[in-house]
Amino acid sequence: MHGSNRTTMVAQFILVGFSSLGELQLLLFVVFLFLYLTILLANATIMAVIRCSRTLHTPMYGFLFILSFSESCYTFVIIPQLLAHLLSATKSISFAACATQLFFFLGFACTNCFLIAVMGYDRYVAICHPMRYTLIMNKRLGLGLVSLSGVTGFFIALVATNLICDMPFCGPNRVNHYFCDMAPVIKLACTDTHVKELVLFSLSILVIMVPFLLILISYSFIVNTILKIPSAEGKRKAFATCASHLTVVFVHYGCASIIYLRPRSKSASDKDQLVAVTYTVVTPLLNPLVYSLRNQEVKTALKRVLGMPVAIKVV
Repeated sequence: MHGSNRTTMVAQFILVGFSSLGELQLLLFVVFLFLYLTILLANATIMAVIRCSRTLHTPMYGFLFILSFSESCYTFVIIPQLLAHLLSATKSISFAACATQLFFFLGFACTNCFLIAVMGYDRYVAICHPMRYTLIMNKRLGLGLVSLSGVTGFFIALVATNLICDMPFCGPNRVNHYFCDMAPVIKLACTDTHVKELVLFSLSILVIMVPFLLILISYSFIVNTILKIPSAEGKRKAFATCASHLTVVFVHYGCASIIYLRPRSKSASDKDQLVAVTYTVVTPLLNPLVYSLRNQEVKTALKRVLGMPVAIKVV
């Protein structure tokens, strides 16, 4: 994992994120532990409801199931180590462990970006081509899109991790972050990093902007189709099916853009850590909450799974 460069000397890094907070770290431990358990419970609930309810056995909820699983794995890569470091005086991580964390963090993050775009395409087909939805979004295409998202995401993660780990690290080893992310680690390299940073920036554009633009294109067609629906009730239902997805889209891609799509900076990354908390903790929690609280089908299915009475509309 040290790469092919023989000048690599650093055997471990020190993750100094939140170290300056002193005794407040114990409070942060309690907060992050609560949020982490909530994330796991919320995503597990979403997956269980989708698995147990036949009414949710559709491509849309199949993609949501995979996203919930991926989000759970994504947080598992970051938060347990963060919790351990909040209680520990030594916040070291080996070079190999740092590289492994970086790879899986990027892999699941990229996969999530592509999965959210796939969900946008699913909404486009469902609203713009409802009569052909089951024909177009068949099981084969759904599995293919999910597989493509995962393979592409982890391939990009492998390329990015190799680019970073091949750099020589022969000086400072204090990472100004609470986990091994690209920018804080690259700052410690004792070589010119401009070319590799340009490549990594290009990969960030591919992962963030391309799916986001595809989602915008999908929703331009969706809005155009919804506006042609004659009844106000029909328009309301159509917009309601997209509201949850759009909320996740803007939070997810917005936070990622703030960190990864901006000019290179040598300044401290204290503000970056606050934004990072959003996309490593808040966003994985937001996804299941948004889809459960704003989605009537999921709420109804959850009530049925829990044995609660379900109101039936009389037409």
